[in-house]
Amino acid sequence: MDPEPFEVGHVVREAINILSSSRNGVQISEALGTIKCYLGGTENQAPLKEREEFTRVHFSAFLRGLVSNLSPDWIELLTSDQQKELWDSFFLEGPADQVFLVLLDSIISMGPSFCLMKVISILEQFLQTGGMSALMWEVCHQQAQAGLPTFQETLLNKVVCLPDHLCNKLQGNNLPIFFPQNYFPLLATEIIQVLQRISDSLRDGLDCSISFVSQVLGKVCMHGRREEILKVLVPRLMDLTKVDCIWQRICWRLVECVPDRWIEAVVCGFVQKAPGADVLSRLLGNLVVKNKKAQFVVTQKLLLQQYSYATAVLQNLLGYLALDSLRRYLLIKVLKELLETWGSSSAVKHSPVEQQLYVSKAILICLSHLKEPEIESNGQELLTSMMGGMKCHLDSNLPRVRRLGMIVAESISSRITTDGPCLKFQYEDDDETRELKSLQQTALLQLPVTDLPNAGNDSPSATPTAVSKPSGNPHPAAPAVPEEGSDLELDSDDDLIPYDMSEDKELKKMKVPVYIRDCIEVLTGSEDMDKWEATMKVLESLIRRNSATTREVSMELAKVLLHLEEKTYIEGFVELRKRALVAVTITDAVPVVQYLTSQFYSLNYSLCQRMDILDVLALAAQELSQPQASGKNKPRSTQSPCIQTVPGSDSSQNWRRIVDERIKSKTRRLAKGQSLVEPACGPNKFSSLAGHFFFPLIQNFDRPLVTFDLLGDDHLVLGRLAHTLAILMYFAIHTVAAAAMGKSLLEFVWALRFHTDSYVRQGLLSAVSSILLSVPSERLLEDMTDEFLETQSWLADVAEKDPDGDCRRLAWQNLLLMENLLKKLRSVPS
Repeated sequence: MDPEPFEVGHVVREAINILSSSRNGVQISEALGTIKCYLGGTENQAPLKEREEFTRVHFSAFLRGLVSNLSPDWIELLTSDQQKELWDSFFLEGPADQVFLVLLDSIISMGPSFCLMKVISILEQFLQTGGMSALMWEVCHQQAQAGLPTFQETLLNKVVCLPDHLCNKLQGNNLPIFFPQNYFPLLATEIIQVLQRISDSLRDGLDCSISFVSQVLGKVCMHGRREEILKVLVPRLMDLTKVDCIWQRICWRLVECVPDRWIEAVVCGFVQKAPGADVLSRLLGNLVVKNKKAQFVVTQKLLLQQYSYATAVLQNLLGYLALDSLRRYLLIKVLKELLETWGSSSAVKHSPVEQQLYVSKAILICLSHLKEPEIESNGQELLTSMMGGMKCHLDSNLPRVRRLGMIVAESISSRITTDGPCLKFQYEDDDETRELKSLQQTALLQLPVTDLPNAGNDSPSATPTAVSKPSGNPHPAAPAVPEEGSDLELDSDDDLIPYDMSEDKELKKMKVPVYIRDCIEVLTGSEDMDKWEATMKVLESLIRRNSATTREVSMELAKVLLHLEEKTYIEGFVELRKRALVAVTITDAVPVVQYLTSQFYSLNYSLCQRMDILDVLALAAQELSQPQASGKNKPRSTQSPCIQTVPGSDSSQNWRRIVDERIKSKTRRLAKGQSLVEPACGPNKFSSLAGHFFFPLIQNFDRPLVTFDLLGDDHLVLGRLAHTLAILMYFAIHTVAAAAMGKSLLEFVWALRFHTDSYVRQGLLSAVSSILLSVPSERLLEDMTDEFLETQSWLADVAEKDPDGDCRRLAWQNLLLMENLLKKLRSVPS
């Protein structure tokens, strides 16, 4: 119902009074419906000014009144749908920060009751439906607009301490979602969602603060839950920062904005979770240069004040310092401080051996990262430190300590000595020694095992012997003579060798359908999986042999095949279904093509089905455009480009191969020799059908549906659509509709030329190639002069500035085609 034109506060108070006193279900639902209008999202929503006043001033008070007056008496007066719409929706659709605080405060203050369980259920739904990401996103906006710091501090404490509050309140009745091992990974996932929205805002040129997210991360890590949150957060950030510079900057800001009192916990967690120094560099950036506390943690605490981390962590940490020129001075500084500790007689005497081993490993890793100029400039200091430290270690009574001194001294000597002999000691060669020596090579490039030839085993004897199958001889070969004393000799009690029946298959008598209608019945209703499989394998050949019958049921058969799902495993099922659809399209082109193009923009289709439609149209266009062998329906298979309908950007590779072959065919070569076989000739059946294929596909691309938005998230399908339109344009060469198709396709390209996805841009550039190859050059320059010149200017910009290499190559190829067209026209006498 519409809210009355009273003051918003008055309406809220009236609704709370009704909830506290009335037991009339209609009256309660009307009161809640009135308040719902102030929340928005309804047909009869209140004016914007009143909605803003409600959410800013009255929403928290209304929620507290809603919770305090909750009772099983009046909540049962509402149906389940009304409860979701008029009660739950206030908590799941309202401002998330206010909702969260009201829910948690209510839970803490309530005793065991129906109301408590209802509020806990709502809080569980709040977490499961992305409430935390909405909460953090709202606070990020408030910070960007100078929000209230006290409110944000309260919210921060509640978010981080939620498992503690719920555990204290519910004790043995706590829900799994509130367990720390479940809550903090969920919180990490929500943080990624918030960072994604921040990334989108930055790409749109909008300011957004990341401080609150950094505070959440820092406080969680400081509270001892960094393992739970970082095991989800770090792998996702690793993937997102691989190729995206904006995500790298977001990740850097995420750790830079962590308050100093929590930065140590965050840095330690990242150092431990990162699988390599390059990943750590990608995640932290130059944090140690910008933040003095982070620098202290990395250069002092993690190296000199404890020794619990594994060798891999040391390699990550020191490799991170060595990877950037702005951080390398810290590597030299760290090495000098490590050598000072290593050479201290007090440290050698009073430090545990494990800590001395830790420091020795760090020194060896640092030395492996030093470059020759750095060694030359610091050689004298290294020599002095080596002599003092070696004396302290050799004076020790512990053989392990002495050996550590010898190994480190050998390593320093080998790096600073350019001429003359290096230090060499004799000591026991054990696992620890070999590990220390291997650390001197950590900075060398190491290929992954999969890139090495015969990785893992070099001996010929380790290569498994292939057992050849018997051919022609039904009896197996005699077994090899067993070695003396082997188990085979002891266990061989008879001379009868069984036949190898591992590849034998049971013979089944299956009646294969011979009529199209029988195939439809089997595909739509049969439960016999063997018969269903046999039908799929013969369907294409039946369609091509019985064209008259196929035309009678073409629409029904196309619908069945388009919606057909794999009932049981069939090898190549997707290809079988697609080839059958192509055969139906070839046999009765106009109605089937009209059906397929109309369904491409219809509701209730998956992205896979839409891409299958595009593949079928492209394959059918290819087959229709090829000359037919004398009277046969089978298209020629030699000397013709093949479209491979594979997912992803590989289809662009296939299209570029087709374009390259087309360009090659236009090149004249004069040579003597054996004459070429004349290719088959025949009418282009696609000529009269090109418009049916092309125009329905291109006319609705900018109209989003509820579940399908080509200009939004479904850019993979948009890229496939661009490639398919390019293929249809290519096969429409020498057709009447080619000029009109080219003009429409050029407008399509121009509308999407600045698309952010490289696969879409590749499809658009392929479309330009098809236009240049298929539209007559005279029509192209006379009817589309302005478009031609604008496209040429755009292509020059793409060829120079596009970040994708394939896009740049395609743009150069199109520019060459344009230049050839212009040269051709200039050479024609007027």
